[in-house]
Amino acid sequence: MLTLDHLAVSATSLAEGTEWVENALGVALAPGGVHALMSTHNRLLGLGDIYLEVITIDPTAPKPPHPRWFDLDNFSGKPRLTNWIVASDDLEASLASMPQGIGAPVDLARGDLRWRMAIPATGRLPCGDTHPALIQWLGAAHPAQRLPDMGVRLDLLEIATPDADALTAALKATLTDSRVRITQGHQKAMRATFTTPHGPRVLE
Repeated sequence: MLTLDHLAVSATSLAEGTEWVENALGVALAPGGVHALMSTHNRLLGLGDIYLEVITIDPTAPKPPHPRWFDLDNFSGKPRLTNWIVASDDLEASLASMPQGIGAPVDLARGDLRWRMAIPATGRLPCGDTHPALIQWLGAAHPAQRLPDMGVRLDLLEIATPDADALTAALKATLTDSRVRITQGHQKAMRATFTTPHGPRVLE
């Protein structure tokens, strides 16, 4: 089975992405870290059982010899919600039942956090980059447990895609989360609605 793990907001700089999320939700983001394999870095926000990350290219790191995750090499424009990530307790088994192109498992670590993630060779995920990325956490440590509770919770994640039928079919047997809604759309669009200390807020 799969469970919703976290949401990714992409931006051209970490400062810009952080400011955008903090202004939209009215709360401060926590420090994150760097991902040496991908030459990216992030900031984080706890959402109870899941979390949100602002992720961008790290301008101080060398360009990797492979495409970065979340298609960040081709990102431009204003910060926006671009990807969602689901967790599996058996990454190989989950990949066996998923469309091709989700990626090959890669072992990753930061501090005492250990995880495996399926990373697509092209940087883009199936279904027009609307399929969730797959992650498997190793051990009990998880970012959501360590982040300060700012009183923000995800109410609804809406994913619009021309490949809605294919995406729904790929996930219907393994992901059951009432917060996730997949709809038909002319192009990729993601929208997340949150409960915050300041009332309902939206990222898209």
